Amino acid sequence: MPDSTNIETSVIKFLDSTSVPYDIVEIDPDFADTAAFCEKYDFPLEKSANTIIVASKKKPKSFTASVVRATHRIDVNHVVKPMMNVGKVSFARSEETAELTGMMIGGVTALALPPEIPIYVDHGLMSLDYIILGGGSRSIKIKISPEIFHLVPNTEVVEGLTASN
Repeated sequence: MPDSTNIETSVIKFLDSTSVPYDIVEIDPDFADTAAFCEKYDFPLEKSANTIIVASKKKPKSFTASVVRATHRIDVNHVVKPMMNVGKVSFARSEETAELTGMMIGGVTALALPPEIPIYVDHGLMSLDYIILGGGSRSIKIKISPEIFHLVPNTEVVEGLTASN
């Protein structure tokens, strides 16, 4: 199991190095999955963003992360795959995600990914007054302006990354 305390510390250290205000929302890990979190803690699903790891099928495997609104579907085959410039792609398995990021599903955040992973952010998130992101573990979420993505290395805001559900 990944060491979530170190990742949480890295996330907070990164956030403190920016001038972007944020709030830490401490949560019950049993409610870390987006829909359960929003319902239990009364946050709108439309303001929640999921960080999704996509993997190439062929070896050597390559990975990307996409940050998308919880109410939208990521367009893996038409948008992410061409940006990765690989053949077939799929969502990374939870074991792959944990091994690559050190984070468990429900806590994955673009704020603490290995620097070599390209990060794609859905353009639609950028107009929101705040978003809820994973905090690096299943015990915290981060409430922050989407402007933070202008400060995250290796990040690109992408028009058309998602489609509405």
